[in-house]
Amino acid sequence: MEIVLASASPRRRALLEMLGVRGFKIIPAETGEEAPDAGPADAVCHIALMKARKVSEECPAGALVIAADTLVYLDGEALGKPKSADEAGAMLRRLSGRDHTVYTGVALVKDGREMTFAESTGVFFRPMSDEEIAAYVKTGEPMDKAGAYGAQGRGAVFIERIDGDFFNVMGLPLCRLVTMLRRFGVDLINTEE
Repeated sequence: MEIVLASASPRRRALLEMLGVRGFKIIPAETGEEAPDAGPADAVCHIALMKARKVSEECPAGALVIAADTLVYLDGEALGKPKSADEAGAMLRRLSGRDHTVYTGVALVKDGREMTFAESTGVFFRPMSDEEIAAYVKTGEPMDKAGAYGAQGRGAVFIERIDGDFFNVMGLPLCRLVTMLRRFGVDLINTEE
């Protein structure tokens, strides 16, 4: 079965490879759609589903499309990807010494069959100095990440504790994804070479 990742994220690609998924295609999808006025879990699921549907239109019959959307929530507000270094610094100052929640919505689409799920993970940041924030922003790492940090990169030094799926913070909750892939006939645990 052809598997298509509807994402340009190098982290999501690496996570699928880590699971042993081989030969999958990458077709990035940008919907340009706003999420409905709903809770964070519904919002990320909606955006992921729009991405998966869009990419599935370009795929042959039988292809399984996987799409995801991740947002950081703090005080009831979504923190997406920063548009500037100043915005990245402002996000990090808000996160400093606080806890927040990372939501990832995942959609799987194959031949008109659709499944979605959302995962939430609590992340607790230690207090950060203005100098640390400025130095981190200068690395450029925060610029393509929701909440302006990468848990798998230099941003890890700010994380005091994670409550939930670490891979969800990276943009793809692997435990639940493997379970959902089984429902589409893809078993990544019991494989025969």
